[in-house]
Amino acid sequence: MNTLADTARAVAPETARRRHPLAWVPTLYLAMGLPNVMVGVVAAIIYKNLGVSNEDIALYTSQMYLPWVLKPLWAPLLEAHRTKRWWVISMQFLMAASLGLVAFCLPLEGFFKLSLAFFWITGFASATQDTCADGVFMSTVSLKDQARYSGLQGMCWNLGAVIGSGLLVSLTGWLHERQGLPWVQCWMIVVCMAAATMALFGLWHLRVLPPGGPPAMASGAGAGAGSFAAMREAWVSFFAKPQIWMMLAVIFFYRFGEGFIEKFGPLFLLDPRAAGGLGLDNAALGHINGTVGTIAFIAGAFLGGFLVARRTLPRSFFVLALVLNVPHLTYFYLSTALPQDPLWIGAIVAAEKFGFGMGSVGHMLYMMQQVAPGPFRMAHYAMATGVMALTKWSTGTVSGWVWNAVGHDYASFFGLVLLFSVPPVILAWLAPFPHAAEPDAPARS
Repeated sequence: MNTLADTARAVAPETARRRHPLAWVPTLYLAMGLPNVMVGVVAAIIYKNLGVSNEDIALYTSQMYLPWVLKPLWAPLLEAHRTKRWWVISMQFLMAASLGLVAFCLPLEGFFKLSLAFFWITGFASATQDTCADGVFMSTVSLKDQARYSGLQGMCWNLGAVIGSGLLVSLTGWLHERQGLPWVQCWMIVVCMAAATMALFGLWHLRVLPPGGPPAMASGAGAGAGSFAAMREAWVSFFAKPQIWMMLAVIFFYRFGEGFIEKFGPLFLLDPRAAGGLGLDNAALGHINGTVGTIAFIAGAFLGGFLVARRTLPRSFFVLALVLNVPHLTYFYLSTALPQDPLWIGAIVAAEKFGFGMGSVGHMLYMMQQVAPGPFRMAHYAMATGVMALTKWSTGTVSGWVWNAVGHDYASFFGLVLLFSVPPVILAWLAPFPHAAEPDAPARS
């Protein structure tokens, strides 16, 4: 690691600091989306192709989301040591190595346990990279530019996910069907490509990524204190923030209704009409979510960023909460009208994705600009996103119980989702804004 740090210093961080955000923001968020989807989605496809049982796939791969839930536990330690830039680049090279090891253990007899271990390493490295990458962005880019580039962030993160779960998965199919390669060789090639991509991201960011500010404990928050003292101070200062519990309630409930749609929306689209679903096949669902839905999400994210850049976050937040939650009516409409036309269904789902993309900008910027500011900005943002992850986990957990409670009736289920979408709007109206900074003000750590 010391060698990497020396190399990073040798490429002139001062030059990197002066780089325009467009030189590093797109690649940074591409590098965040790709490993996330490799661990969360592609791993399950690999194991399915290699003959692992559905029960084992579901049991073991579902646990690999835990690093993103637990990352607030070690985020304060990252604040206390090294620069955010150092952590981002180190984790990118670590992910290149761990994904490479996933590829090379696939032909082995005990590949399942070995590859799971290396995927876990990739997951923890990816969650750490996410924490520090957001820290670089928040501490380098002005508040107005944070809003301006928020749509670009979402687009590039989703593009990284599309590359992993779309292009790379399709490539394995082409290698297997057209070239006659066994699945093991197909996945070795593709996972090695993902590993090489992460290494290229690391090399690029050695040249262009800003340092993202000095370690928090070295900048006046208690120089010389140990790591655990830094962690304690980060947690204590987080809960000492004014109106923190109200802000955490806003964060937790902002996407509460969306959590139920995210879990049961695809099931509703795929279920046969006899069961109250729309009876789409996988190809149609993939087209809606992977093409039309992605375009709508990106368009919404860009519009949301433009709105905040023009009006500031406090003046836009309630509108963005409405834009995210009101389109939940789309699934209630689909579950009651049960339309037949795939194009019309796609358009309705795209409208919900557009609202999700636009409204998500408010969620992200509220955490960045209202919850995170302070001497432990990066760690506090990670804690806020941990609360957001808790929303996803909790809604996913109880959605099955809700489904059983309504007798497996989709119209009733999505009717309840509309009720679940009311508290987020009310809380957005009441949301506190303790940091009413001017939009052109520079980002502060």
